[in-house]
Formats: sequence, structure tokens, C-alpha cells
Amino acid sequence: MLLIDPHTHSAVSDGTDAPDQLLHLGAKAGLTMLGLTDHDTFAGWDEAESAVASSGVSLIRGVEISCATQGITVHLLGYLPDPTHAELVSVLDRTRLSRETRARNIVERLSADFPVTWSDVLRWAPEDGPIGRPHIADALIEAGVCQDRSEVFATLLRTSSPYYVRHWAPDAVDAVALVRRAGGVPVLAHPLARTRQRFLPPESAIDDMAEAGLFGIECEHRDHSVEDRHRARDIAKRLGLRVFGSSDYHGTGKPNRLGENVTDPRVIAELEEQGTVEVIRP
Repeated sequence: MLLIDPHTHSAVSDGTDAPDQLLHLGAKAGLTMLGLTDHDTFAGWDEAESAVASSGVSLIRGVEISCATQGITVHLLGYLPDPTHAELVSVLDRTRLSRETRARNIVERLSADFPVTWSDVLRWAPEDGPIGRPHIADALIEAGVCQDRSEVFATLLRTSSPYYVRHWAPDAVDAVALVRRAGGVPVLAHPLARTRQRFLPPESAIDDMAEAGLFGIECEHRDHSVEDRHRARDIAKRLGLRVFGSSDYHGTGKPNRLGENVTDPRVIAELEEQGTVEVIRP
């Protein structure tokens, strides 16, 4: 039986496991294929690929792009794109820089009320990777302010929080089209994750993304209630999009477990046909 978890994160962005370790953890979880989709970076691809043979787990290379639509945060998974595509690389670079500036501003606000500094955050961030809210969350946990990342994101770093600061992000429809131009396959991540933010993208925005080339929707996700999963599936069916399920695993600090949601192998086969880079197999 093929078990495919196409949405995970490594320590290159905001996970806690090195990319090669992630593949071996996937093997222990019984996965046959895993997608590495770090935030706004391809930096973990090579290290993850180096562990394919020893782990026996196939690798889907991807990226999770921070986007916005109508002032609402949206995350887009871009699978199997050309990592040298100049326009895509430029957008990811700009997004990472903006996220770091935003992170500094958030820490400045938090430091007025809580024992957290920018130096504290840097201890949790990857040396050359994107610095974001998860690393701020880790610093707050270390300071004893919250118990885990889930608590931090549900309270202090929620989009409606007075400590929250926005960052530049590409328009979601433009990002879908960009992923397609880069030879990748775009999938909308956890669109109904109510615990993450106050406002959710309207269905009209998803319609526009579908028209621009969206391939699928991540319906089966820990942050979707049973009702939300059904609604996401209904949207996907109406628009002729593929249904995805994944863990959105980040390692310690979040309860998400590898393989807790998976995607139909037939959907992944279609995805692979449309991508530019290949799925790496043992």
C-alpha cells in the first residue's frame, strides 16, 4: 500500500528536523513517499534527496509560498517547479526578506509585554533560511509564555492579535500562474484552517485561482474540522480540482504527525505528469 504525505517542513524553514532526517522519520512512520515543502525556499531539496536511497522513501520536491488575496493570508503549495526559474526565485527571495522584517516588528511589539528579544528568536531560526512566526513562537515557549506552537498561533500570533504584523506576499492568483510558468503544479493549502486566522479566503478567490491553473485543494488537514473537510471537498468537486490530504508536519512543537492524512497515489501520479522536475525514487 502506498502512503503519501505531500506536505511537510524541515529545519530549513520552520520545522525541527533536518531534511535528510525527515525522510528517515517518514520511513519509520510507514510512508512510501513524502513531499518537502519548506516555506518560500528550495534550500532543503538536495539534502533531502541525499536520503532517498537510504530511507527508501520517495521525495516530492516542492515549496509553500506565502500569498494573499483580498487582504487575507493564503498558502500555496508549488510542486515540482524549476528551482532556477528566475521570476519564481525572485518572488521567493522578496517574500523571505519581507517576512524577516515583519518578524522583527512583531518581536518589537511582543517585547513590550513579554520576555522575548530578537536574539532569542535567532537562536531558533535556520542560519540561512527564512525567519518567521514559528521561530518567534519557539522563543516564547522557551520563555515560558506558552506551551507549544499551536497555543502561540491561536493567541499571540493570530492574525487578529495586536502583536501581528503583515508582510509582503504575492497575490494568490498571480502565484498560481507563476508556479505554472515555472513548470510546477499549484495546490491550495489548508484554506479553511480557522484556528490560524480570523478571516478565510472566499470561494470566489478559490474560483479565480482555479481559473489561473490551480490543480488541487488540501482538504484533509488537522486544522480542518469534519465540516470544513466536507466543504473543501465540495469546492474541489465543483471546480474539478484534485483532493489532497497531508500532515503539514513541522516536528516537535506542533501535534501534527507524519502520515496522519495522506493523498491518493492516483492524484500524485497526475501531479508528477504535470511537473517539471521528477519525483526522486530509491
